Amino acid sequence: MVKFPFERQVESDVPLWVQLRRRLIHLINTGYYKPGDQLPTVRGLASELAINYNTVNKAYLSMIHDGYIASTRGRGVFVCELESSHDNESAHDAVELIDDCIDACLELGLNTAEIRQIMARRLQKHGKTPEQGSDPEEAKQKPDEEKPFRVLEGSAGATKNQKSS
Repeated sequence: MVKFPFERQVESDVPLWVQLRRRLIHLINTGYYKPGDQLPTVRGLASELAINYNTVNKAYLSMIHDGYIASTRGRGVFVCELESSHDNESAHDAVELIDDCIDACLELGLNTAEIRQIMARRLQKHGKTPEQGSDPEEAKQKPDEEKPFRVLEGSAGATKNQKSS
């Protein structure tokens, strides 16, 4: 039996389930696990890695939610077919970055409403409203000079109404 290729990073602040999730995604993206391959069972992997069952289960559930794997009751967990286009890979990388950002914000004690508000401000700073996105046709419909936004000034958090330029 081949040992599962995973080493926990004890010195890392990243939760163990996230470390495991990242490793599994890496193994899928690099072809170690191919579409249709069966992953170890939750219990089996937890036993092999000497970690809690719930830790492995949380990583698997997260990957199921993101479409990397699918679970079939009584049969096991299998790697899903992923599109190999560059755009899809970029989207998956972006999802991982955003997940990491959200996890970090939650660890800082922010709630989802506060995270959403901060993200909206950051998009706005980059010239995008959450509703607008990056569609060039939408940008033509609402010229930048007509879109007011708030700018944070200094570390004290003072705000000032200003039109974008």
